[in-house]
Amino acid sequence: MEHIELFFKSIFIDNMVFATFLGMCSYLAVSKKIATAVGLGAAVIFVLAVTVPLNWLLDQYILKEGALGWLGPEYAVYDLSFLSFIMFIATIATMVQLVEIIVEKFSPSLYNSLGIFLPLIAVNCAILGGSLFMQSREIPTLGLALTYGVGSGIGWFLAILAIAAIREKIRYSSVPPALRGLGITFIITGLMAIGFMSFGGMLTGGDEKPKELPKVEAKIEKKIIKNSETKEVVAKNTTLNE
Repeated sequence: MEHIELFFKSIFIDNMVFATFLGMCSYLAVSKKIATAVGLGAAVIFVLAVTVPLNWLLDQYILKEGALGWLGPEYAVYDLSFLSFIMFIATIATMVQLVEIIVEKFSPSLYNSLGIFLPLIAVNCAILGGSLFMQSREIPTLGLALTYGVGSGIGWFLAILAIAAIREKIRYSSVPPALRGLGITFIITGLMAIGFMSFGGMLTGGDEKPKELPKVEAKIEKKIIKNSETKEVVAKNTTLNE
């Protein structure tokens, strides 16, 4: 259940594009055609699915405070968390290089259409953001880290696929000249982000415990109840006397 909740939450609620607006450069530049959007989205899914679990292992067993305890008790005092950015980016750059080699080998046309934006995945803030969010949210297990990486990649993929489909259709629409190009794209992205905000209560309904009233409010409420009860008793006595 925890994996399913995290998976859908990372796709719809904490969407990289519509919730945190990460990876917007390639989202806007490569979303003119569906074919290129699908290729880049698949590459992002693969990179996030590999780098987030790898960076989780780095964080748990090397970087965080006390992570080196497995080497011996004398190493448990070391805290290498200041190396997180360097290590995470090195892992991401290695995986992106692997993706670039695979795409160039098996799909040269897609490699040429993606151009500079394929190697730029290495510095895509959505990819680094996935690892940093994993670290800041303290995801407890490797399996959950994998789930979070795959879900975040699918969320980014759905975002770029949706905007690419809209941009292909909007060419035949009568858009005002001042809004053609990136103008209407930003407006559509904002509207889609508002739509995705509606998923915010999808996994939270019924989970929250009823909030306890503050002590002052509770005392005031008790006094109101007592006053109403005394008024009812007085009203009953007056009716009986009459």
